[in-house]
Amino acid sequence: MSKFDNSKIMPRYSVIAIIMSLIAVAVIGKTIYTMTAGRSYWIEVAASQKKDSVSIKPTRGNILSCNGQLMASSIPEFKVYMDFNALKVAGNDTAFIDSINYISKGLNNIFPEKSASYFKQYLMEGYHKESKHWPIWNERIDYNTFKEIQSLPIFHLSKYKSGFHWDEFNARRRPFGSLAQRTIGDMFGAKDTARCGLELSYDSILRGTNGIIHRRKVRNMFLDITDTPPVDGADIITTIDVSMQDLAERALIDELKEINGNVGVAIVMEVATGDVKAIVNLDKCSDGEYREVKNHAVSDLLEPGSVFKTASIMTALDDGVVDTMYTVQTGPGVWNMYGRDMKDHNWTRGGYGTLTLPWTLKYSSNIGVSRIIDLHYHKNPEKFVQGIYDLGLATDFHIPIVGYSPARIRMPRKNSRGQYVNWSATALPWMSIGYETQIPPISTIAFYNAIANGGKLMQPRFVKQIVKNGEVIYDNPPKVLKEHIAKESTIKQITRILTEVVSEGLGKKAGSDKFLVAGKTGTAQMSKGALGYKTGGTNYLLSFAGFFPANNPRYSCIVCIQKTGLPASGGGMSGVVFHHIAEGIMAQSLKLNVTDARDKESILIPTAKTGNLLATDYVLNALGFNITNGWNGSLPFGNPIWGKTITNSKTLSFQKENLSKAHLVPDVHGMGARDAVYLMETHGIKAIIIGRGRVIQQSLAPGEKVKKGMRCELRMG
Repeated sequence: MSKFDNSKIMPRYSVIAIIMSLIAVAVIGKTIYTMTAGRSYWIEVAASQKKDSVSIKPTRGNILSCNGQLMASSIPEFKVYMDFNALKVAGNDTAFIDSINYISKGLNNIFPEKSASYFKQYLMEGYHKESKHWPIWNERIDYNTFKEIQSLPIFHLSKYKSGFHWDEFNARRRPFGSLAQRTIGDMFGAKDTARCGLELSYDSILRGTNGIIHRRKVRNMFLDITDTPPVDGADIITTIDVSMQDLAERALIDELKEINGNVGVAIVMEVATGDVKAIVNLDKCSDGEYREVKNHAVSDLLEPGSVFKTASIMTALDDGVVDTMYTVQTGPGVWNMYGRDMKDHNWTRGGYGTLTLPWTLKYSSNIGVSRIIDLHYHKNPEKFVQGIYDLGLATDFHIPIVGYSPARIRMPRKNSRGQYVNWSATALPWMSIGYETQIPPISTIAFYNAIANGGKLMQPRFVKQIVKNGEVIYDNPPKVLKEHIAKESTIKQITRILTEVVSEGLGKKAGSDKFLVAGKTGTAQMSKGALGYKTGGTNYLLSFAGFFPANNPRYSCIVCIQKTGLPASGGGMSGVVFHHIAEGIMAQSLKLNVTDARDKESILIPTAKTGNLLATDYVLNALGFNITNGWNGSLPFGNPIWGKTITNSKTLSFQKENLSKAHLVPDVHGMGARDAVYLMETHGIKAIIIGRGRVIQQSLAPGEKVKKGMRCELRMG
């Protein structure tokens, strides 16, 4: 008999085989169930553990002024919440209750508008409701404020342990507020979509390219794994000069308020390059305030009026049909032109009689200009219009701002029978004085800029460069569209006449006693819709276009104002704005050697207010004063406030202010914005600037004890 009994062993193997078979059947059955009935459940579980192809937005590029100042920038903003359910699941609800007084006091320091007791009651309300998305503060906050909140007890833990979570927004901010708002552009904040201006025109460059990540849960932690990194947007450097923009806006808004204007436009262009240094568009809103609503400078197609007369006279001079000694009869101020009366502005006082060609522009005589053009081009109006085209007024500049409309100056056309189509006998006389044409202000100033430039028609330039990570990836140099809009002799003659318009004619208020100004006034009656000029009411377009200094032009400028009713004067209203802009720009750019102003006999030493003494050090050293304070003449960066002692040896020595004052609100009255903000921030106070100029009022009283989270409104004037 065998040592092993096979009859006993075989049943055991059979049992094991049966068990294994049953297990296999169970596994297959479970697999089938998972793939069918339980499929949706497990898909949801998988989805909670991973995310594929999650889009990551890049940082939008900045828009900068011509000298690198931020005019539009993207900054992170946050809305913060509490998930009290997650707090309880993590077992930290007891710690939250124990810390509620500290948290409430901390929030009160960050947001002084609400008391600590308010925050305690408010947070406990969310706690009892077991809210998963309870807003800690109802408004967006900046990054620094967000980090302050995140440092509070409980909130500093991970969001799975604390319940503290947030939504991040890519907010677009303009540090200079409304300056050049319609040109720089706006964003639809919630949609992160460009709305207008350069923001829209250069959206693809500023926006960048989205990245892609996928998310996996590993050991109870979510990891973001980058598939394609986002490519941040590039920066664009504009031609706008912030100081000129601010100057032009203030000059224009002051005049609009004075005369109760409806719309105001001002453009400043650099003669040599065609760079638009300032562009202002102001509309009177329903509350009586003036704001940038529409970019009238590039989109308004209006009859320009008398500023167009310069082009008419230039065409006649360039064609050689007249010279500067040419005379024309204007009669008593009223002249019948093919059944329609043409009037000069002084027709009630007897008119101008006989005028030489230059005086037709000096006095802006409608009759004088229209008769010159009609006498020489009536039988060949297309030659006159072609002359206007040659001057560049009808050029399509392809301005990179959505809404731009090129000028519309119709060319006379004949039918097969040799008859003019849609062209009347009065069309030419009225076109010659700025009617029956539609020209945006940007085209008019480009024309005057060409005169100032010796005949070169420059492309109006808004963007100089595109920069990425400090490297120029696209350079947009000045572009000459036409080397000569007219003969050199014509340019010289018209420049002299335009200078006399300001020195002797109707443009005197645009002039300056410090430098020569050349330009032309314009006062055009505007139609109100389909009712026409008479029955539709009387609106006026008041303009002044010119350049300065006339003997060596650096800048050209146009000012257009729309107003209702009389008085209405292009020279007396728009010319005044031009005057303030021109003198302001020339004063800003004036360069003098400090040695010319120094009195060797004087021992007076300049006083310096407390503030950012790095700037003070630079200025005083430039003026020739030595700074000593025990640190070899260099000011220590970041120290709060320093006193000052003056000696006749022209040496300033700075001593530390009493340390006890470091905990008191400083007095910043009379300081500029930079020093005032610096001083407040060194004391731990957030400064909020309102207006421009120097501090005339501060919301926190000097000497008050500094508390954490303090904010101080500084009103400038």
